[in-house]
Amino acid sequence: MTEIRAVIFDMDGCLVDSEPMSLETLAELMAAEGLHATPDELRKKFLGMSIQAIVRQIAEALDRPDLPDFARDFEERLLARYPTELRVIPGIPALLDDLAARGIAVAIATGSSVRRLGITLDVAGLADRFGDRIFSADQVKRGKPAPDLFLLAAERLGIAPEACAVMEDSPHGIAGAMAAGMRAVGFTGGTHLEGMRDDHARRLRDAGAATVLPDLHGMLDALLVRQVTGV
Repeated sequence: MTEIRAVIFDMDGCLVDSEPMSLETLAELMAAEGLHATPDELRKKFLGMSIQAIVRQIAEALDRPDLPDFARDFEERLLARYPTELRVIPGIPALLDDLAARGIAVAIATGSSVRRLGITLDVAGLADRFGDRIFSADQVKRGKPAPDLFLLAAERLGIAPEACAVMEDSPHGIAGAMAAGMRAVGFTGGTHLEGMRDDHARRLRDAGAATVLPDLHGMLDALLVRQVTGV
């Protein structure tokens, strides 16, 4: 049995309710390139992936070698909405307080860029909660669903992967956490999952989530439950 000593959070859709804005912005920019998809369609395909990976797939669909300005334009348009629209997921401050009271380390592992990560935490008022324990897909060769980002976070925390739990809202993130040998807990409380929470919960469980919760009630226990290894 391994005691959980650290919790690694995905950012978008877990700490902040930013995914609806992200999906709407992505749909707008894709439409300008001649690719039309609804936010729901984009959520199913891209949720949890880094913008770099998304841009590569869009370029392939357009049969173009690259889209040099797409990621920058996406980020600028999205971040312009944050000061007035970004909200913290209800219950996150209390959950972070509970983890701190128990001496559990916390970190972030996100597909967002380093720049977007910093601005998001500043706008949301969460920067002091995590300090330098924030990790972006920019820092690894392979983003989620590869385990690289989670393993980087564990290494920097100085905590073995099997002693880490992950809170994720995307199948890609759950798969990455599982590949890293970490406990994975799914979360479907973001507003981007309204109307499809049951279906998305199934997708998270299929990806390997130990449990899936629709809100933060019981999340502390779900994250810190003891694991049995080697079974």
